[in-house]
Amino acid sequence: MPDPARLRDSTQIVLQREALEGLEQSLDDHDQFTVTVFEEGEAHYRIIGSPIEIKEASEYLTRHGVAVP
Repeated sequence: MPDPARLRDSTQIVLQREALEGLEQSLDDHDQFTVTVFEEGEAHYRIIGSPIEIKEASEYLTRHGVAVP
């Protein structure tokens, strides 16, 4: 049975709002991959998608200067 923490890490990215500022809308509307961006309180965004989509979103964010944990 898969480890829940590992599965969760492969299907979501949690970032502080400042890190994603200006990219949240383009990420949510981007035609290259399908993810959903949720506001997580006042301090964070949660990006959720399939493992493949999360990997592509992570690469996209990295190309735009966002450090993805």
